[in-house]
Amino acid sequence: MPRIPARHRALALALALLAVTGACTRSGEKGPGISAKPSGPVTERPLATGVDYRESVHRGPAGPVRVSVLRIAPDAAARLVGAHGASMALPQTVRQAARRAGALAAVNGSYFDIKGGKAYSGYPGDPVGLYVEGGRVLSEARDDGAALLLGHRDGRLWARITEVATPGLITAADGETRRLDGVDRAAGRLRPCRGTDHDRLAAEGRVWRQDPGTGLCEDPDEIVEFTPDWGVATPDGPRGSVEAVLDGDGAVSRLRSPAGGPVPKDGRVLYGIGEGADWLREHVRRGTAPDVSIPLTDSSGEDLTGFVDTAVGGGRRLLSGGRVVLSERDRAATDRPPRTLAGVTADGSVLLVTVDGRDPGASEGATLAESAGLLSSLGAVDGLNLDGGGSTTMVVGGELRNRPREAVGDPVGERKVATVLAVLPR
Repeated sequence: MPRIPARHRALALALALLAVTGACTRSGEKGPGISAKPSGPVTERPLATGVDYRESVHRGPAGPVRVSVLRIAPDAAARLVGAHGASMALPQTVRQAARRAGALAAVNGSYFDIKGGKAYSGYPGDPVGLYVEGGRVLSEARDDGAALLLGHRDGRLWARITEVATPGLITAADGETRRLDGVDRAAGRLRPCRGTDHDRLAAEGRVWRQDPGTGLCEDPDEIVEFTPDWGVATPDGPRGSVEAVLDGDGAVSRLRSPAGGPVPKDGRVLYGIGEGADWLREHVRRGTAPDVSIPLTDSSGEDLTGFVDTAVGGGRRLLSGGRVVLSERDRAATDRPPRTLAGVTADGSVLLVTVDGRDPGASEGATLAESAGLLSSLGAVDGLNLDGGGSTTMVVGGELRNRPREAVGDPVGERKVATVLAVLPR
């Protein structure tokens, strides 16, 4: 019998240990995570050159876990992009968005202002946090939070997970400048109100009020840009509010007060309340063309604007450089909802993963720590938790492939969401 080389024996042993114990971080931590090896039949389906889909069931600490994985290689004969429905203000199911985009496959994307939520603004399609589509910022970053960034360079997919900010700026024709507070959202409402939003308001001496029950921060002095993607009329503004309506050339065609009305199809609107409204009245006059810039920067201040076609902000960052980067509190969390995860491998492939939950005996969901281990076992070195719970949805070839539920015991059904990550044929 031929002798097996030592390096091959070591690799076989490592794979066996991984299948039994779950993934390890590069710091050597081990845990009873979700097994890397499936515990039953595996369904695999190539969707295009360099795009593969797999679904399988694995053993988890609380029972079986149903996992669906889309893997998109850097040289795939497909594009990975963000997509939304006909209006940023209104949600749609992942299947509806995938069909509208002509997608081979899609998963749900960003968190959003869900109807019935504690801080609901009345616009259930409004993403909470960063969303960039086609290189355009359609929802600003919050808290310098982590996001999945996607672009295409020389015909290849480029992907990165990192913390980002969107320091928007308005420069009036008279040279005066002011911060742009937000994009395509109700003015005066910040969620979550912590971290950089809190620090920025305090540093600028701005008056704000935080609702302890909702986490909503109310800022009475804002300017928010509305784009044609908003899709509906801007909200009726309070007394004293004003809108600068910009035409397709970027010139101010009129000032509308109080604020509230349609957004020009080829233009945009600058919506001001409080001090923001006063600034618009003083500096943004009819016939002038204010410059509005919204750069996308990482934690080092590097401008990534020209590289990014799509960006989707997430919740917790799970992996960075191959290491689990959860806080001790998040590592100890025991709740196991359905999850949607994004990962980037060492070779630049993107993983889009759904983990079903709320299905006792069939799929028990995953904790944040188990989600990090699962992504690591799939080869990810960077990972991010996207919106989950009842939003977690995987659609392939127009078919719903996972089993989304709002609660244990509820029937399978798709929740309407704000945005999706869609795999499009090249």
